[in-house]
Amino acid sequence: MRLSLVVPCFNEVEVIERFHEAVSRDLAAIGRPYEIVYVDDGSDDGTLDALVQLADTDPSVRYLSFSRNFGKEAAMLAGLRYAAGDAVVIMDADLQHPPELIARMLALYERGFDQVIARRNRIGDPATRTLIARLYYWLINRWADVELTDGVGDFRLLSRRAVDGLLELGEYNRFSKGLFAWIGFESILFEYDNVKQCGRKSRWTFRRLLEYGLDGLLSFNNRPLRLAIYVGLLMTAIAAGYAVWVIAVAVLHGVEMPGYVTLIAAIIGLGGLQMVMLGVIGEYIGRIYYETKQRPHYLVKQTNLNPADHPATRDARRRRVT
Repeated sequence: MRLSLVVPCFNEVEVIERFHEAVSRDLAAIGRPYEIVYVDDGSDDGTLDALVQLADTDPSVRYLSFSRNFGKEAAMLAGLRYAAGDAVVIMDADLQHPPELIARMLALYERGFDQVIARRNRIGDPATRTLIARLYYWLINRWADVELTDGVGDFRLLSRRAVDGLLELGEYNRFSKGLFAWIGFESILFEYDNVKQCGRKSRWTFRRLLEYGLDGLLSFNNRPLRLAIYVGLLMTAIAAGYAVWVIAVAVLHGVEMPGYVTLIAAIIGLGGLQMVMLGVIGEYIGRIYYETKQRPHYLVKQTNLNPADHPATRDARRRRVT
């Protein structure tokens, strides 16, 4: 059984050598043949040069570098496409995913699980961030077509058939947490202690977390569109009731000047509601727009992978065999 590690990298020159030493030490202790597929997501700090040096000294290192920054989702997809192992582990290069857990993942994989998922606890996280995260997962699990678990990220082991299942999903707007849940297969989860980044500021700003959360909310359901219909019907019913009330007051007490404040509040409120609903519809239309372009998820600038290892070549070879 051969193991593949997929490691997305973006501006990780400060830690990439330490990461490689740590993960190589643990993989050597396991005693299984392995490869490490580093995916440089358009770094501009020397990460690519560091990967080239690692590949020159370690024959287990495979790397590919994008022509620009395409995002972590594209980097994971590229790594999965090029990983040739029977089992594939996805992990970050910043040492927040402990390499010593790989042995535990392999032990569970050998028991027949297709997904072995490492769940990070939230020890040490700010209370506000923990609260917001729990509220988000509560909301998305009420709306989305798949169930997501709080604390579960990309750190996991996938069997070959789970990887092949993921590669069948070719959508441009990728939300891996949802895709992992969507493919199903036999899964098991275990928890590990949160590892803080020493001396490094997290790249996950509030804005990026908000955008990522919206991606997850919109990628696996159409309920916001259904909500727009319900809210529209509710506002129509309220407006009809208000009109009946105005007519009744006019008949019983005579015609009075309508309230200016009420009128302005109604106009502003309904206008804002319409803009929100148009924004929701626009998000879905925008996703359709990007899907119809059928652009590639990434472009490779440099790699040490053999052309025979390209996914299209491997697929053609498999078809000839079958």
